[in-house]
Amino acid sequence: MSEDIPFDKSFDLKPGQAKELAPDVRALVANNPGPFTYKGTVSYIIGRGKVAILDPGPDDDAHVAALLDAVRGESVTHIFVTHTHRDHSPAVPKIKAATGATVFAEGPHRLARPLHIGETRRLDASADMAFRPDVALADGAVVAGDGWTLEAVTTPGHTANHMAFAFKERDLLFAGDHVMAWSTTIVAPPDGAMSDYMASLRKLAARSERLYLPGHGAPVREAPRYVRFLIEHRRGREASILYRLGKGAADIPTIVKAVYIGLDPRLNGAAALSTLAHLEDLVARGVVATDGPPAIGGTYRLAAADRPRGG
Repeated sequence: MSEDIPFDKSFDLKPGQAKELAPDVRALVANNPGPFTYKGTVSYIIGRGKVAILDPGPDDDAHVAALLDAVRGESVTHIFVTHTHRDHSPAVPKIKAATGATVFAEGPHRLARPLHIGETRRLDASADMAFRPDVALADGAVVAGDGWTLEAVTTPGHTANHMAFAFKERDLLFAGDHVMAWSTTIVAPPDGAMSDYMASLRKLAARSERLYLPGHGAPVREAPRYVRFLIEHRRGREASILYRLGKGAADIPTIVKAVYIGLDPRLNGAAALSTLAHLEDLVARGVVATDGPPAIGGTYRLAAADRPRGG
C-alpha cells in the first residue's frame, strides 16, 4: 500500500543553512535526524523585515543560533507552533527570550483520550508538557503580520493539539507532521487518534492549497492529490487488518507481522501504535471487538464473531 504513495525523499537542506523554499518563506533544518524525524525538524521563517518563525524545533543551541542568525537585522514578531512533540516546540522559550515575539498555537499538549490503567506514553518523540502559547488559536483564526497572513487550521490526529497554518498570500500550507512527502504520519495513542487523523485528512483534501511545507523533509506538491493517496493508504491498512482478523483472533504483534511486510525493525514500535490507533477506531465503530479498552496487549477479533448466528 505505502509503495503506491508518490513519496518524495529528496531533501538537500543542511543544518544551519537557510534556504528560500517559496516567496517569503525560508527554511532551516535542525541537526536531529532519525527514523521519526528523517533529516531533521524543519523550522520556517515567514516574511521579510518583520517576520514570524514557525516550529522553532528542539532545544538545540546550534539550531537556535542558526535561526537567530538567519533573522539578523530583522524583527521576529510572531512564533507559531504546529504541535508539541519535543522536536518541534522546546526551542520556543529561547527564541522568545531573544526576540520578545508572541507565541501562537492551538494550546498545550493533551492526550487524545484518557490513559487506561497501567498505560504510559510510548512515543519516542515525547511531549513538551511545559509548552504554553501566549495566544491559543481556534480553527479558522487569522493572524496577520507585516506582509503575511496565516489562517489556523486544526488538524488533530498526530497529536490532539496539531494545527496547520495556511499562508494566505502564497496559497500554501505549513502542514507540520500531519502530511509529509517522505513518509506516512505516525498516529500513536494516547497522544493521537486515527478517527481524528482521517477527519483531518478529509478536511485538508477539500482545501485549495497545492503546496504543503511539512515539519520534516521536502515540500509536498500537488497536495490535494497526495492527501487522497494518504486517505486510500489508511483505508487499505484498515482492510489488511480486517483481513488478518478474518482468519481468527490476533494480538497486535501478530497483526503487525502480517500487515507491515519488510518493515524497518526500528519502526516496529511505531507500527504497533499505529495498528492500535486503527483498532481503537474499529472498536469504536463496532467493527472489531476486544475485551476491555483497546490496548497494546489486547487480543482482537471481528465483532461479527460475537453475534449469535441465526437459524
